[in-house]
Amino acid sequence: MDTPQRSITLRFLAEPQDVNFGGKVHGGAVMKWIDLAAYACSAGWSGRYCVTAYAGGIRFIAPIHVGNLVEVEAKVIHTGNSSMHIAIEVNACDPKSLNKRQTTQCIVIMVAVDESGEKIKVPTWVPETEEDIKQHETAIKLMAMRQTINEEMEIFRDK
Repeated sequence: MDTPQRSITLRFLAEPQDVNFGGKVHGGAVMKWIDLAAYACSAGWSGRYCVTAYAGGIRFIAPIHVGNLVEVEAKVIHTGNSSMHIAIEVNACDPKSLNKRQTTQCIVIMVAVDESGEKIKVPTWVPETEEDIKQHETAIKLMAMRQTINEEMEIFRDK
């Protein structure tokens, strides 16, 4: 690939097997779609196989119904040495009306690895637009917040 691909949109139709006991699409199905989009985005950026290192800040805003057209938009908002922070937005609509509404959002961190599973360097992403700069700055703030959370979570880890 000559130019890294910064973003991608995957589209799915919500199917009956995706539904939970409440009749809406199961959060686990949405999380699977998020992971697929994060992988496709990070692989497109890095040109490498990538693994999920973190998924957080997931916010389920509105339900998805069977038959809805679901769009999972993923874009790189920060790169480290081998990691890529991917902002995810999930939208859904009735395919007959195409009136999209946001249903879910989160951040996923993917890591590029080589054939041995070792971390490998990824191309650096440089924000250009005002929106890019804001999202990049937010990714950096979230990294600091995750560090604090990791330190607090030590109490729950087996020693």
